[in-house]
Amino acid sequence: MYHNSVLLNESVEFLAIRPDGIYVDATYGGGGHTKAILDQLTNGKVIAFDQDEEAIDNRINDPRLIMVNSNFRFLRNFLMLHRVLPVDGVLADLGISSHQIDQPERGFSTRFEGILDMRMDRRKGQTARDIVNQYGEEKLSDLFRIYGEIRNARRLASHIVVNRKNKSIETTSELKEIAQTCAERGKENKYLAQVFQALRIEVNQEMDALKAFLTQSTGCLKPGGRLVVIAYHSLEDKLVKNYFRSGNFEGRIEKDFFGNILAPLNLVTRKAIVAQASEIEKNNRSRSARLRVAEKNKDAGPLEIC
Repeated sequence: MYHNSVLLNESVEFLAIRPDGIYVDATYGGGGHTKAILDQLTNGKVIAFDQDEEAIDNRINDPRLIMVNSNFRFLRNFLMLHRVLPVDGVLADLGISSHQIDQPERGFSTRFEGILDMRMDRRKGQTARDIVNQYGEEKLSDLFRIYGEIRNARRLASHIVVNRKNKSIETTSELKEIAQTCAERGKENKYLAQVFQALRIEVNQEMDALKAFLTQSTGCLKPGGRLVVIAYHSLEDKLVKNYFRSGNFEGRIEKDFFGNILAPLNLVTRKAIVAQASEIEKNNRSRSARLRVAEKNKDAGPLEIC
C-alpha cells in the first residue's frame, strides 16, 4: 500500500461487517480500507473500484477481491455485471491519494513542477491544461467561485485569460505564478490549494460523479446496509450531509401525512466524525476529513431504485 488510509478504524467499524457479507470499497486507492475489510471476512467479498490504472496495478492478491477499473459513478452497472446485488455495505474515501499527489507528472500538487493534467483516469477526458487555456473568462470565474470557493474568482479568471494570450499555460508552476498575484499576502498556499481543487473537480466531474454514486449506493444496499463516506471539503460534505438527511441534494425535508421524514436512509452519526489528534499528527491529510454514516431503511423494498 502506498497511501495512509484516513479514519481507517472508524470507517470500517461503522460498516458493521458481517464475515460472510458483500462490501464495496468505491475508492480503492492504496488498498488500506479494502485490506481492513478483507481482514474481517471469511467467505465474504469486496468489490473495489478505482479509475486510476496504477491503483489497479497495486491490487491485493486475494480471491475474495473483485477489482473494477472504473469511476464509482458506474457502481450499479458493475455490481449487476458481477451479480453481487444487493450488498451489505458501501465505503467511499473521497480524498485524492498521497501517491497521486506525489507524482509530479500528474499535475495534482502545488508542490511540484509538472504538466497541468489532474485526470484521475488518464485514458480519457480533458485536462486542467485544456480548461485554463480554452474556457472563457466567465466560465473560469464560475468554476473558481463554485468549486474553489474563491472570493476574487473573476479577477483570477481575468489574469489567466490575459496571460494565455501571450503563451499557453502548460505547467503547474506557470499557473501558480499567475494565481499568486491574486492571493492575499500570507495566504498564498491556501489560495493555490483552492485553485487546484477547483480545476481537479472540473477535470474529473467529481460533483456529478458523487451524486450518481450516492443515489446508486442507496439502491444497491440491502435494507439495514451501511453507507460510509469520508469527505474532505465543504462542497462534498454538504452533498453527503444533505443526501443522508433528506434523500436529496438540496437538503429539502419531505414528510408523510403523519410527520415522518420520507428519506431512504437513516442517520447513524448525527454529526461528522473527525480524526483524533494522534492521527492528524501522523497524517496531516486527515485534518480536513469528515466521516458520515447512514443506514438504509430496514422497511425499504427491493432494488427498484438501483
